[in-house]
Amino acid sequence: MEGKEKTKKAVIFLADGFEEVEAVTPIDFLRRAGIEVTVVSLNDNGISTGSHRIPVAADVNLTEFAARFTADEWDAVLLPGGMPGASNLAASETVGTMLKALAGKGALIAAICAAPAVVLYPLGLLAGRRFTCYPGLEEAVTGAQWAKDDAVISGNIITSRGAGTAGTWAVAIICRLLGEDAAGKTAAAVLIPR
Repeated sequence: MEGKEKTKKAVIFLADGFEEVEAVTPIDFLRRAGIEVTVVSLNDNGISTGSHRIPVAADVNLTEFAARFTADEWDAVLLPGGMPGASNLAASETVGTMLKALAGKGALIAAICAAPAVVLYPLGLLAGRRFTCYPGLEEAVTGAQWAKDDAVISGNIITSRGAGTAGTWAVAIICRLLGEDAAGKTAAAVLIPR
C-alpha cells in the first residue's frame, strides 16, 4: 500500500529591516501550493518589523526554533533581502550555522535581493555558483558568476534580484520543490507570466 507523499517543508527567517514583499510573497505562494512554511523571527517576541515599518508576526522565534532544529526536517530555507534585514540575518551565528547544515544536507537555499551577497556569500555558499542579487551588490562577490536574470538556479541554490522579482522567485522555489505542474498552477492563480 502506497503512503501519502510527505508534505514539503520550508522555513523563512525574518530579521528587523527585511523587505516585506520578499517575505510575504513567497510565504503566500508556497502555502497556496501546499508547502508547509514556518516563519521564524530573530526577535524574542516573535515579531519582526520590515524595512517599511510593517510588523510581521512569526510562527516561532529563533531561540525556540533552534532548540528543536534538525536539518533533515526541512526541504528549503528562504532568506528575504532588504536592509538592514539581510545584515541582521548575516550577523546571526545561529542562522549561519543552520544555513550551513541545510546546505550540507542538500536542502534548497533560496535568497533574494541583498541576501545572496550579504548572507550566502560570506558563508561560502555561492562559491563556484551562478547567482543574482540586487543590482550593484554583486560587485562585492568573488568566486561566483553573476547573472542579470530575475531568478537564477544553481544546484540547490535559487537567488533573485529584488521585490519586483519576488513572485518569479517564489514560483521557481515551488517548481523545484513540487514540480512544474504545481508551479504552473500557482503562477496562473496569481497571474505570474510563465
